[in-house]
Amino acid sequence: MTTNKKLLAWVQSLAQLCQPDKVYWCDGSDEEYRHLLNEMVASGAAIKLNEEKQPGSYYFQSDPSDVARVENRTFICTNTKEEAGFSNNWMDPSEMKEILRAKFKGCMKGRTMYIVPFSMGPLGSNIAKIGVEITDSAYVVVNMKIMTRMGQPVLDVLGNSNFIPCVHSVGSPLAEGQKDVAWPCAPIDDKYISHFPETQEIWSFGSGYGGNALLGKKCLALRIASYIAKQEGWLAEHMLIMGITNPEGEKKYFAAAFPSACGKTNLAMLIPTIPGWKVETVGDDIAWMKFGADGRLYAINPEAGFFGVVPMTSMKTNSNAMLLVKANTIFTNVGLTPDRDIWWEGIGTECPAGTVNWKNKVHDPASGEPVAHPNARFTAPANQCPVIDKDWENPAGVPISAFLFGGRRPSTVPFVYQARNWNHGVFMGSVVGSEVTAATLGVNDGVRRDPFAMLPFCGYNMGDYFAHWVNLGKNAPYKTKLPKIFNVNWFRKDEKGKWLWPGYGDNIRVLEWIFNACDNTVETINTPIGFMPNKKDINLKGIESVAANLDELLSVNTEKWLEECELIEEHYANFGIHLPNELAEEFVALKNRLK
Repeated sequence: MTTNKKLLAWVQSLAQLCQPDKVYWCDGSDEEYRHLLNEMVASGAAIKLNEEKQPGSYYFQSDPSDVARVENRTFICTNTKEEAGFSNNWMDPSEMKEILRAKFKGCMKGRTMYIVPFSMGPLGSNIAKIGVEITDSAYVVVNMKIMTRMGQPVLDVLGNSNFIPCVHSVGSPLAEGQKDVAWPCAPIDDKYISHFPETQEIWSFGSGYGGNALLGKKCLALRIASYIAKQEGWLAEHMLIMGITNPEGEKKYFAAAFPSACGKTNLAMLIPTIPGWKVETVGDDIAWMKFGADGRLYAINPEAGFFGVVPMTSMKTNSNAMLLVKANTIFTNVGLTPDRDIWWEGIGTECPAGTVNWKNKVHDPASGEPVAHPNARFTAPANQCPVIDKDWENPAGVPISAFLFGGRRPSTVPFVYQARNWNHGVFMGSVVGSEVTAATLGVNDGVRRDPFAMLPFCGYNMGDYFAHWVNLGKNAPYKTKLPKIFNVNWFRKDEKGKWLWPGYGDNIRVLEWIFNACDNTVETINTPIGFMPNKKDINLKGIESVAANLDELLSVNTEKWLEECELIEEHYANFGIHLPNELAEEFVALKNRLK
């Protein structure tokens, strides 16, 4: 337990408000984890998977109304709307608290209130932060056990210090004698995922799914942490962290930001196709970074597990992810085969007859309905990853040599180029996006911008976030030790819509060039958009046929880039006076170089 007076008083006040049947302090033990899962199996909320095929693993189905992030029900509650910025749903903090107190009053009747102390980052790291989540969901507790360092050891480190309070309820109280459902939650328009950056609080009501309920993930690790990082002069980013070792044994760490569906997890666990190169994973989703005593930027993965999307994952596309989830994994909204194994689209095998889909119906191939929800997930311990980096839990973090930005750009953007300087790199991150069509996203054809892949996750005005990146470079202890910044694009297509680059394990060939560019051992070509590779420095051994595509892969079409500038103009208009002068200047310089 704890003697932390602030924590004890907070728990008591929430218990009085939420009125649970009992209050339970989680100790984070393996015994507790198994006990809670066994209870959920007994109640029908979970199914234990086939012990021979998926040892130690469990299966859940969410309510069909509770399957993903709900961005329109996610709020940033700052003192003024301007502080939240155009990209966030804003509500006045006092108004939101009034709504939430009414929602939370009696919301845990008939349920257990679990107290979940957790550390984002290795225990005791100077980059880590401690939170405490109050929840009425055992599903949340077992996922938090995998995704964070959780339980009594966290309270021991916390002592009497401050913590980040996180309150969660599924929003479904039980009357006396009322039978529970397998996945309790509130209706879609009664969900509130609310962040209070200035007081560093999170309140989430009505959803039991993913980052809406596992409050250490996007809520704390990005939305609240990005605000704290701005105040304290560090970075909390939606980035993977990977270690890359060349054949000579030299190792560098890269951090990379991509919008969703651009292959982050695949890149983090990449299997190189060039002999002698090795890629290891520190994290696949979030990076917290601070300057070390030597002036370099050091990164930790604040999470302890992977919470990944599974459809289209197979031994062919990402064998390391498949090996990661072979045991001790929680699966949500995939298919369940008759022998209690799991199945999803793209797994690489035929769907067995009689498989139950994520809506708990026997799959009918003629229906056209998917077996697994497109956002079906796995939760697995990071230490099970076959390519986990030996320093993934180093409290000091790992030194970052390069930042990579990128999106799905079938045209215009070449497959790799380097920023001219730090501010130019920040400019590159600020205009990241993916090309979309009306059919896929319900928006006009064009580029959907997701700056730094942080659009849904920045806890304050994004123009001020850009300024924070600019200031970080300006105030760096040793500017020569700042990571170099690159843009990559594995998704170029020719005029017939055919991929120009093979991708997957062959992306090591681009990473090899970046690795060498960090050491200034390759010559670069100065173009209007940045520094580009010389064709001879891209290693095509074994994929010689791709050589015919290199001219197009590395092309900078001035006409298309001037059209891109018109789109950037529209994008930048959203930020008004909050757009840093440095980025406006970089944009003018780009247009002048293109002309």
